Amino acid sequence: MPEGKAANTAPRSEEPLARPRLDALPPDFTWGVSTSSFQIEGATREDGRGPSVWDTRGAKGLVANGDTGDVACDHYHRYPEDIALMRRLGVTAYRFSVAWPRLLPEGRGAPNAAGLAFYDRLIDALLAAGIEPWLCLYHWDMPQALDDLGGWASRDVVGWFADYAALVAGRYGDRVKRFATFNEPSIFTLFGPGAAFARSDATGPDTFHAAIHHVNLAHGAAVDALRARVPKASIGAIHNVQGCVPSTPADAQAAQCCEAYWDWAFPDPQCLGTYPPLLQAAIAPHMQADDLVRIRRPLDWFGLNHYGPTYIRADAGARLGFNFGDQPQGTPQTPIGWAVRPEGFRDTLLELTRRYRMPIYVTENGLGGHDQPDADGAIVDDARIGYLRDHVGALNAAVAAGADVRGYFVWSLLDNFEWDSGYGVRFGLTYVDYPTQRRIPKASFRWYHDMIAAARGRSHHG
Repeated sequence: MPEGKAANTAPRSEEPLARPRLDALPPDFTWGVSTSSFQIEGATREDGRGPSVWDTRGAKGLVANGDTGDVACDHYHRYPEDIALMRRLGVTAYRFSVAWPRLLPEGRGAPNAAGLAFYDRLIDALLAAGIEPWLCLYHWDMPQALDDLGGWASRDVVGWFADYAALVAGRYGDRVKRFATFNEPSIFTLFGPGAAFARSDATGPDTFHAAIHHVNLAHGAAVDALRARVPKASIGAIHNVQGCVPSTPADAQAAQCCEAYWDWAFPDPQCLGTYPPLLQAAIAPHMQADDLVRIRRPLDWFGLNHYGPTYIRADAGARLGFNFGDQPQGTPQTPIGWAVRPEGFRDTLLELTRRYRMPIYVTENGLGGHDQPDADGAIVDDARIGYLRDHVGALNAAVAAGADVRGYFVWSLLDNFEWDSGYGVRFGLTYVDYPTQRRIPKASFRWYHDMIAAARGRSHHG
């Protein structure tokens, strides 16, 4: 949220292994980990899976170091080992995504039996381990065949996505009750169709605002498809709400515009039935009668992904008049240069509770770095531990101040394919040695395990 907002966070401990305060969290608080299909599965050409837009991007050499998702963490074959890690960690929930092109190689039409069977095995193994599956329908891996037909810029995508949601619900709804429609629609639209951060180009069709509206319509259609097929389904959507902060006072208007697109363009219509005022004129040409009613469907929870504030500057040459700005001197940063501000996390949780009045699950929070084993083969990631400690402490402070937060999922269980950064950035609690696929729990793995055990022990003993 805006920088000037008052913040009241728990004091930071100087001891990196210390645990945060947990006293405000409810006894049934959910502790979990998150991943996504393209980032960990690999097996991109096996068992009938079709290509996604990220396969195409990798094949074109557009990812750092020429990396691709062809193998990733080989989770497609090693999922039993990864579930064993979750059980060892002590989490009770696992948020993952289903690969649309694995189930429907062309994005529509005949389902792929082998792809459907993979998620049967994964879900059954999770349940056998006492871990609740939280299934996300879409985490950025649009089937290439549908992207060739216009993808999110085509209104036809609403029906394609609804059919895909119906397939998933019909197949897995007997065992899965927690569903998310989308992960971070603001990110895959801002950096995807029409590239909002690109240089200004008013000559082509307005694919960017069309994509925003069609994703929202697809969300509503998917909620209806899930409700129709899964009794007692608990449904939400996952949004990246970071807070857009002006780099200088002169950038205040640009930051406000960015915030309308980044933070509110999706949850406002989905939860409140209206677009932010700054977007309404641009969305209007893509709107049809009753669209907002179709978008605003009843939801059970709000999924929040949060890492740190985004600093914004005015840029007259950028399509929307804003671009990334410089962080103030002395801003705490992660090893990959992302700003760290736990008090902003607290403020965001309180603002979301006030704005949408529904339970919140933090579905991603974590630190990206360049972790490497030390001379003894251990991965000592104290920076990640400190980051997680401070953010869980801020979450606890938010709950104490009235935020309705029900769960927290670390990003991520494993080091993985980190989109355009390839394998050069590591977010995992578990180190993956990519040449051998060996999994090595980091120091943060043990820390998170111990914190979950402490939280569980506290709830069991009042």
